[in-house]
Amino acid sequence: MAARPTWKGYIKVSLVTIPVKVYPATESSATISFNQLHAVCQTKIQQKKWCPKCEIELTQADIVKGYEFEKGRWVVVEEEDIAKVKTESTKIINLLQFTDVDAIDPMYVDKTYYLAPEGPMAADAYSVMREGMTGKAGIGKVAIHGREYLVAVKPHKNGMVMYTLHHAAEIRTIDQIDELREVRGKVNPAEMKLARQVIESIEGDLNLADYKDEYQEGLRKIIDAKIAGEEIVAQEEVAPPKVVDLMEALRKSLDQVSTGKKKTAKAAEATSKKVTSIKAKKRKAS
Repeated sequence: MAARPTWKGYIKVSLVTIPVKVYPATESSATISFNQLHAVCQTKIQQKKWCPKCEIELTQADIVKGYEFEKGRWVVVEEEDIAKVKTESTKIINLLQFTDVDAIDPMYVDKTYYLAPEGPMAADAYSVMREGMTGKAGIGKVAIHGREYLVAVKPHKNGMVMYTLHHAAEIRTIDQIDELREVRGKVNPAEMKLARQVIESIEGDLNLADYKDEYQEGLRKIIDAKIAGEEIVAQEEVAPPKVVDLMEALRKSLDQVSTGKKKTAKAAEATSKKVTSIKAKKRKAS
């Protein structure tokens, strides 16, 4: 199914305005979801809207939005009232400041969207601006789904991505976590050296496509087995070993990585020899 835009408007940099569409960059439907059923007859239950004062069930037409300005006192806000809020961000993503891409702490990133030019004329200006923003991110605001978000826009391959950002007030400071107050600042140099060796031994080029959602795969296997009427055998849970001696655990980690690399190298060598042998046989046969 073709992606549908979440928002349409303009991206603005100084006096340059480019028509754009905003598309979600992530796919929530890829995650397995469950419905609530009545255990007796396995019928999907209904969530009914109920007024406890009038003791009646309500339809969508009976419901309005209300804001509680005092305890137990509400003011009704109609859709026409909300439509009167016409900030620039409802139609324009105005990039007011640029910064280095690395200056944005990932902790502030909420959701990711693709920005696409709307129409062939917009595509040329879009391309120029994308190239001009190399290594930089533009900071601005956009109103989507009745809420204004702080956003960062940056180049991504042949397009641009937009991140909605948390405001500083939404981020908890690290000193609010009690356990972290007890973490020591200075560490044993010998332990740190071994720790760095363990980290360097499993360092490599990152490709997130190599990582699969094993939890979702496990759920899918269980669901398929239940559909087929097969018995489900639970895997034995392996408890993580307790770290008694950190230095010993680090040394064992290095040995384990070294052994694994030797096995991989031997397997690769055996495969290479097998392929060479097959090619030689084919040459003789021809």
